[in-house]
Amino acid sequence: MSGGAELSGWVAWLTVIACGAVTLLSRASFIVLPESVKTPTWLQRGLKYVAAAVLPALIVPDVLFRDVPPDQLLNVNRIIAMALALLVAYRTRDVLMTLGAGLVALWVLQYIGG
Repeated sequence: MSGGAELSGWVAWLTVIACGAVTLLSRASFIVLPESVKTPTWLQRGLKYVAAAVLPALIVPDVLFRDVPPDQLLNVNRIIAMALALLVAYRTRDVLMTLGAGLVALWVLQYIGG
């Protein structure tokens, strides 16, 4: 062993299958349950915020830590491009303009920075 806890083959497979089953059941429940089964109000309120929570959780690590130059802690070019894209999104509310502004800003910054 190399210092970390390792799972035996059958335990690893059982873990993967259990995680898959829980994921499948939680997602399918909204589709396969009859209409007479009502979603609790507290769950409906909470589900409204899932997309708003997931999107930054997926984007921010990629912006901050992807392709970080060796002499930097964070990727400054990506942070500047993201800030510009956020400003364009706030001002225009246009997805294509936001994406275009962020991409062009990142390309220009990478070209200037080398």
